[in-house]
Amino acid sequence: MEFKALILCFIASILITPFVKKLAIKIGATDKPNQRKVHQKLMPRLGGLAIFLSFIIGMLFFFPDSQYTLPLIIGSTIIIITGVLDDMRELSPKVKMAGQLAAAIVVVLGGVEVEFINLPFGEGKLEFGMFSVPITILWIVGITNAINLIDGLDGLAAGVSSIALLTVSGMAITMGNTFVVMAGFITLGSTLGFLIYNFYPAKIFMGDTGALFLGYIISVLSLLGFKNVTLFSFVIPVIILGVPISDTIFAIVRRFVHKKPLSSPDKSHLHHNLLRLGYSHPETVLMIYAMASLFSLAAVIFSQATMFGSVFVIFILLVLIELVVEVTGLVGQNYRPILNLVKDYRTKR
Repeated sequence: MEFKALILCFIASILITPFVKKLAIKIGATDKPNQRKVHQKLMPRLGGLAIFLSFIIGMLFFFPDSQYTLPLIIGSTIIIITGVLDDMRELSPKVKMAGQLAAAIVVVLGGVEVEFINLPFGEGKLEFGMFSVPITILWIVGITNAINLIDGLDGLAAGVSSIALLTVSGMAITMGNTFVVMAGFITLGSTLGFLIYNFYPAKIFMGDTGALFLGYIISVLSLLGFKNVTLFSFVIPVIILGVPISDTIFAIVRRFVHKKPLSSPDKSHLHHNLLRLGYSHPETVLMIYAMASLFSLAAVIFSQATMFGSVFVIFILLVLIELVVEVTGLVGQNYRPILNLVKDYRTKR
């Protein structure tokens, strides 16, 4: 059933995207080149609307009666409206945040809430109590913005999101979570259909409409997929979403170090730095796909590992993240503690 949903939404997205492209041009939802942008010509953006419409078709056709379907559709509609308005006229950060908070509250009212997390190295659990709702909302808003931040190259956000959706859905199959499996494959099919038009050289951008929508859906499904499951915790979805989360965290660190406002945009995200290192546009995207796939593989291994194995996986991931940060200059060109240590060691020898 899930593969039928994927194929239907994939075809629907392929058919809908050209119409959305024409609509974007007609209503002025276009992306103009500037010093922060990689593209050099005016591009229609609103592609996320095609992903959303395909998603709605899939959800109503395959899973209309779940308790989570209506809240997810209402919440994602709020996100889409916020994204469309931003793609048309560039909303202020406060208005965008208000839309994200409203969408998060809708699914919380619909029953999506993290009441506790199972500790990864034992049978215990950590109860959130009165903090469960704020933590749930913070997770949804945080992941929504993390996906939005990596949407800087043709096919990048769509591809990374697809890898995350495939991993979350695949792990949900092993846990028998039918809703997450179906919703995940529906979103995956919708995203892959759009990716045909979005991969380099892109014919249309997903815009904030798509990046916010994908971030929102992934954040909710990752909560539902690992909710109240023995020996699972927030660690697994955090690993799956390692690329966008890491990029977001180091963007915050970078702005703090350089004493810039957290909301100030820059051209020092992972994809920008890889381009500066001399990699081509498609090479950079494929490298980040590989990183996202590595994180997803690590999440699967972590979920099946012993205590020692889990600690080892986390250690290796942290070392790899640090090396990538230093090589690419994600925090700053002079931040290279491990590489300098290796260099000094070699010099002394």
